[in-house]
Amino acid sequence: MTPLLEITVYFTIWTFIAVVAGAAIRNQEWTKAGREIGLGNRDNLPVATPVGGRAERAAANSIEAAVFFTPIALVAHAAGLDTEVLLGAQIAFWARVLYVPIYIAGIKYVRSLVWIVGAIGYGMMVAALI
Repeated sequence: MTPLLEITVYFTIWTFIAVVAGAAIRNQEWTKAGREIGLGNRDNLPVATPVGGRAERAAANSIEAAVFFTPIALVAHAAGLDTEVLLGAQIAFWARVLYVPIYIAGIKYVRSLVWIVGAIGYGMMVAALI
């Protein structure tokens, strides 16, 4: 497996972790009521706490990022441009790893800065393809 495909797998795993953590934090699944919500159909969810709302939004944002990152990485691999996009992919991945806990913690200006760094990584990947 190439380093680009490896980081794509890690990106996917991190996205899964963000989604599971987002749901667990949003639903407060460490409580009995939260477990009932998590194991149920999630009809009539109570209003999320501020941290729960941020966790839910961080999870949704992670899915959006994966939808953008994965096709670029796979197209680069199919075109034989793994090495050319790898630095951008690494920057995007590590920015994503930082972004999720920063978002959940509510560190707003740092969150935006990290998001911009990730976007620069995506831009580097796209620039290598065109």
